[in-house]
Amino acid sequence: MRNCLNHRAGFDRVLMTVAATFLTVSAGSALAQDQARSSAAELAIEAAIPRPEPANVPPPTASDIKLDTTATVQDPAKETIKEPAKADTAPAPDKVETKPSDLATTPAPEAPMSETAKSEPAKTEPAKTEPAAPAAATAPAAEPVKAASNVPAADQPVADKLRDIIGAKTSRHFDRKNERAAIEKFYGTRDFAPVWTQGGRLTAAAKGVIARLKDAASDGLNPADYPVPEFAAATTPDALADAELKLTASIFDYARHAQSGRMHWSQVSADILYPEHPVDPNEVLAKVTTAADASAALDSYNPPHKLYKELKAKLAELRGHGSGPVIEIADGPALKYTPAGKKQAEIVVDDPRVPQLRAKLGITENASDTRYDAAVAEAVRKFQSGIEMKPTGILDDKTVRALNTPKRDKQIDTVVVNMERWRWLPRDLGVPALGDAYVILNIPDYTLKVMQRGQQVWTTRVVTGKPGQHATPLLTETMKYITVNPTWNVPPSIVYNEYLPALQQDPTVLQRMGLRLEQNRDGSVHISQPPGEANALGRIRFNFPNKFLVYQHDTPDKHLFAKEDRAFSHGCMRVQNPDQYASVLLNITMPNEKYTPERVRSMYGKSEIDLKFPTPIPVNITYQTAFVDDAGKLQLRKDVYGRDATMLNILKNGRGKDLENVVAHSQPSYSRPATTLPSGVAVANNGGGFGSSGPNFFERLFGAPTLTAPPAPIGRRPQRVFTR
Repeated sequence: MRNCLNHRAGFDRVLMTVAATFLTVSAGSALAQDQARSSAAELAIEAAIPRPEPANVPPPTASDIKLDTTATVQDPAKETIKEPAKADTAPAPDKVETKPSDLATTPAPEAPMSETAKSEPAKTEPAKTEPAAPAAATAPAAEPVKAASNVPAADQPVADKLRDIIGAKTSRHFDRKNERAAIEKFYGTRDFAPVWTQGGRLTAAAKGVIARLKDAASDGLNPADYPVPEFAAATTPDALADAELKLTASIFDYARHAQSGRMHWSQVSADILYPEHPVDPNEVLAKVTTAADASAALDSYNPPHKLYKELKAKLAELRGHGSGPVIEIADGPALKYTPAGKKQAEIVVDDPRVPQLRAKLGITENASDTRYDAAVAEAVRKFQSGIEMKPTGILDDKTVRALNTPKRDKQIDTVVVNMERWRWLPRDLGVPALGDAYVILNIPDYTLKVMQRGQQVWTTRVVTGKPGQHATPLLTETMKYITVNPTWNVPPSIVYNEYLPALQQDPTVLQRMGLRLEQNRDGSVHISQPPGEANALGRIRFNFPNKFLVYQHDTPDKHLFAKEDRAFSHGCMRVQNPDQYASVLLNITMPNEKYTPERVRSMYGKSEIDLKFPTPIPVNITYQTAFVDDAGKLQLRKDVYGRDATMLNILKNGRGKDLENVVAHSQPSYSRPATTLPSGVAVANNGGGFGSSGPNFFERLFGAPTLTAPPAPIGRRPQRVFTR
């Protein structure tokens, strides 16, 4: 019993102890709360301390946050008065147990909240608002905000002037629509920032193109056609903008002339037809302004052909690696340079004529030096070699006369016009599918070459058209097939200008010549010669259809190939060794067929046979009065058709950009008027030939072959093929 009472008494003491402790804690807590509420300063400090919030609090919206647009610094006394009310309304965070991962990550604002923000109702995320920074950002709102510009501040005045000039829609700098459109697009995409200057100084690209324009003479062009503005004198935005566009205009002119020529080929003759390849001003701007070497990019518009580059090198030699100033070298004793040897010292002659000689030959180093040294002797030697003199390097009387003679200037002119004609030709002379194979015929040299992979495969002599109305035309076409045993259909020009007048004198002349005359229902006359050994076209015709109705063919008159000058035909080109020529072309287009000249000759007979190329071969008819041979020597030929003289006259007396305009020429007429034949003339068909209907003239000329036929020889009826 005593034990039970003792245990109960112990339990009561424990309860009393717990109760006393509880009362003590409660009283202390209440007292602390009363003390906290009795101190406003302590409440303000407590409110300024950010408290963590539960992670499940909804994120604030735009309406929950109002930025301080006044940027007013609040009075600390007012904050002290307003803060207790805010502290009383948000005690919840103190009662929520939070984990570190649940805490808000937005840092507390460093500046005190504004008056406007404090007056708002209590928010769940007061620590996330940063009113100070937005207030500073919106302060300069008094002026309209301009769109951001990528133009450097130093170039902005020039850009503004360029915008005004280009937007004026005038033709002050560019009179071609495509060039003007390219300018508007190019400068518009770069906010009209200048491309040739930065901060008023020339860019590397500008220096490159200016150097190329000033060196235009090295490519046979005239630097005066591509004026370079004086950027050093351009000290105002107006002047810099004007210089910017003037340089761009000169770049356009250079690229256009370098690629297509200073004159259109139609300005020279009606017997020229090359494919057009104009430059794209958009491509010119993009290429030149983005290239690592702007000078090389602009130079790339010149012809890439090997023969052109060889002429360029010879032009430099003729000019003495300079511009060829008109300087007369006075007569005097022979000058010779002797290099140092084993037993003798170097001998350098001093002469007052040497500075003029240096200028004449384009030696810029030591221009006033009067010594005839190794550099001068080497320049003289190269000059002698270029004009086919013995290259001794000695300045003798003969060399002085050659330096002063107009013949040297004439050679320069000849080279320049030949370089100009190379600009008319296609950039790719051959066809890639056949190893860049092509045929090139040089009229003044009377030679034909077959080229493949940059090398000469085969060559032969040719006979070309007589000067005047029978001149062989300059053209680029594709050879599509070969005809063995061709029929010669006499062209209307020969029929009406030569054969019909001959019939008036001798009605049997055509029969004795082996020609066949037919009169069509409309009264027109057609004359032809059947296949055979005596045929005017020989045994083979090489067909590349063109508007001039010319082609290459064999001939029974082989003796003409022995002559030096071989301009005897009516416009077509006669080939000396047609069987070899045919086998070379057939092996290029059909290598598996293994054609030989003997196999080609085995097809000779009475029926026409077409050998059709699966891939046509380009044929380029050129007029090269100046070219460099395989030994590296400059070769000059007679201007048989007067093309050089015509071009030089146009270049020297032309009308600037008008030379690039296309001249419309009358097309060749192949009409066949009705004719009354004299009595006694044998007519093969007695009026049963073609009338106004039937095959057109072009189809009769080339037989209108299909390109899908198999390559094997195919016999067919003789077709009417006319030639000039």
